[in-house]
Amino acid sequence: MTEHQGVPPSDLSEQDLRRELQHVHETRHTTFLHGSDDALHAHTRRTADLEAEFLRRFPQREVDPDRLREGARQR
Repeated sequence: MTEHQGVPPSDLSEQDLRRELQHVHETRHTTFLHGSDDALHAHTRRTADLEAEFLRRFPQREVDPDRLREGARQR
């Protein structure tokens, strides 16, 4: 499968990009367990494209200290 699904991530507004990311993260488990090979491949590609665009726009995104090894060790 070589065709792209959806709007290119670079064309999405910030609000739409965040909404699309939330949606692919919410649907990942079901797609992984029950989707066809093509659906899983498309979902994986779309997730990677959306995440790459988010990181391009927000390279200094907020990182929760509790999500780091040091934070986990302190708990």
